[in-house]
Amino acid sequence: MGCLKNIFRAVLLTLALVGFLSLGGKELVTGLINNYFNPSKDVMLERAQKVGDFSKINDEFEIEKAAGILGYNAVVAEHKASGQKMFVVDSGEKAVLTVEDIKSDKAEEKLQKALSKIKYQAISVEDLKVTKHGTMNSYGKEVPYVKFEARVKKLPIGDVGGIVSVAQVKDGEQRLLISVSEKNKYSQLISDEFFRKIR
Repeated sequence: MGCLKNIFRAVLLTLALVGFLSLGGKELVTGLINNYFNPSKDVMLERAQKVGDFSKINDEFEIEKAAGILGYNAVVAEHKASGQKMFVVDSGEKAVLTVEDIKSDKAEEKLQKALSKIKYQAISVEDLKVTKHGTMNSYGKEVPYVKFEARVKKLPIGDVGGIVSVAQVKDGEQRLLISVSEKNKYSQLISDEFFRKIR
């Protein structure tokens, strides 16, 4: 009797699946999966609101990802013409770097320590050197940054240049701001333009 019941369930499940697929179920599932992995610009901006207001960034920038990564909320954007990448990370209560770290004379050491905490197995950063300290505007305030050069292993790009900054936002929360490109193609003007539009 139990074997007959299992056969009946299998036939019923098969008929339900065939009916679902014949009524457009495959397109529905494919559409849901595609919308999750390739969401529209409006959906990206809505997800990015957890990290900041990105509605004022201009069309030369594209938000590529807005999601939780390794326990952090992050937004990844790209300058379309140059390929320069910008990252805005809300590390929550687990601050990777602080404003004081960026302003410090030991900023290079602090960056090395931070990299060791969030090391990706697929990406390895070596020979990191801080080349300059400066300030820019983001989240409606002047924020400090350090300009760096480094070598990236296990990726085809090799030498990179960029900045790392920390912005103090509401209620003492902090956002880690990173902009990076190939060493000789990095532009501070692009970084300034993108980060000053975030509120």
